[in-house]
Amino acid sequence: MGVRTRSRELALQALFFMDMNRCMSAEMVTRYCDNFEPPRTAADFFFILVNGVMEERSDIDGALERFSAHWKLHRMSGVDRNVLRIGAYELLFCPDIPPKVSINEAINLGKKFGTEESGSFINGILDSLRLAIDRGEIRAVQKTHSGKSA
Repeated sequence: MGVRTRSRELALQALFFMDMNRCMSAEMVTRYCDNFEPPRTAADFFFILVNGVMEERSDIDGALERFSAHWKLHRMSGVDRNVLRIGAYELLFCPDIPPKVSINEAINLGKKFGTEESGSFINGILDSLRLAIDRGEIRAVQKTHSGKSA
């Protein structure tokens, strides 16, 4: 398993933990890491994803709601919701990652941790978001490694 794939899995678990506790905060990230410390090799990208999703959650959730026809975010499974948040964060804020890679990684996370339908559900929403970005309907923002906008 690649380092970034491992980082995504750990980020999903941390975001799921925070989502289920209805508290996305630095304190909850610390609490998660106290119990499940990410390996050194995976830590940097893990923190980029977790902190990025927390910082941009409002914009990410708005974009996901726009492309999830007939599904409100709060009605989705916790796994699907947080996989989508990671995938959308990558599409919107990580231009160094090819969109196809972000979408495929999200599909694989959904298949591994979600239901039988998760992969196609995630694919449909993230591909719609990708197309909107490609058409210029939604603006992707480049961030530096520190999480700040470039």
